[in-house]
Amino acid sequence: MKQAGLVDDILTQTDNLRVMTVQAARNLRDFSRRLELILSQDHKNIAVRDTAFAEEFAAFCTALRKDTDEQMDYWQQARTQLRSGPDKNGYELGLAAKSFVSRAKTLSRATDDFTTAYDCFNRFYKNYTLAKLPVWLLTACCDDLNNLTGKILFLSRELAKKTEKTRGY
Repeated sequence: MKQAGLVDDILTQTDNLRVMTVQAARNLRDFSRRLELILSQDHKNIAVRDTAFAEEFAAFCTALRKDTDEQMDYWQQARTQLRSGPDKNGYELGLAAKSFVSRAKTLSRATDDFTTAYDCFNRFYKNYTLAKLPVWLLTACCDDLNNLTGKILFLSRELAKKTEKTRGY
């Protein structure tokens, strides 16, 4: 694949990862709200009405793990392909590189939002004893998304630096 086509694909995948992360943060905030309500009902000795919480949360964590693994596999291959490209004439993609930097920063903000939603969920989860939840899976996904975002940011800066060097700036 030519460098221009690879960078276009990387831009699309960056947007897809950002959308996935934003949706996961939104879902996690909803689970936090539901968990807070469950804890309130339990604390007041009221029968818990949200009986499907544990199953839906487990399904969310499993789907997020699957999506995160797919993204990790893609980005590992993309990073290898982009770095193995020719340095002399393969990086004449100044505008695409700047766009990649911008999209990587947007992805970083979305990942930070997800991490904030995760921290909020954990604040409520520490008091939850009614059911066993796969929070360890959520923790692994959060860590992987943070690490992947850091690698994408580094890759975007590396590409921008190479394009500027090639262009003579």
